[in-house]
Parts: sequence; C-alpha cells; structure tokens
Amino acid sequence: MELSPDIESRIIEMAWEDRTPFEAIAVQFGLSEPEVIQFMRSRLKPGSFRLWRERVSGRKTKHSQLRSPEITRGYCPTQYKHR
Repeated sequence: MELSPDIESRIIEMAWEDRTPFEAIAVQFGLSEPEVIQFMRSRLKPGSFRLWRERVSGRKTKHSQLRSPEITRGYCPTQYKHR
C-alpha cells in the first residue's frame, strides 16, 4: 500500500503515543498491530525500532482490551499545540 509522507508520519506519531491504542490505528488506517510493527520496522532505524518495541510491549494503554474502561480519550487535551 502506497502512503503519502503525511500519512506515514501520522502513523508513526500515533504508534509512538502512549495513549493511542493499536485499534485506533487500525480504524483510521486499516493496519493491524502486526502490520504496524512491520511498518515501524521498515521506517525506523534499528535502534529506534528496538526502543519503540520496548516501550509498547505490554503497555496497557496500547491495547484497548487492557485499558481501564475509565479512559475514553486517545490523548491528553493539552498534548497537541495549535499551530
């Protein structure tokens, strides 16, 4: 699948975000968790990929089923700055 640089950048950003579950990436871009992992492996430097995998492996907020039902948002309201 051919993606624009803006879309690729957004997928990488969402994958790095702690509170954005893989399911949100699947809904928005149609990529399953294994596909996101493969995408990140192909786009990141090896060291960056390893850091990302360590960060997201087992993280409850990256999987909707493991998240607390009290969390209903994908990100903190102050996370994004208006440009």
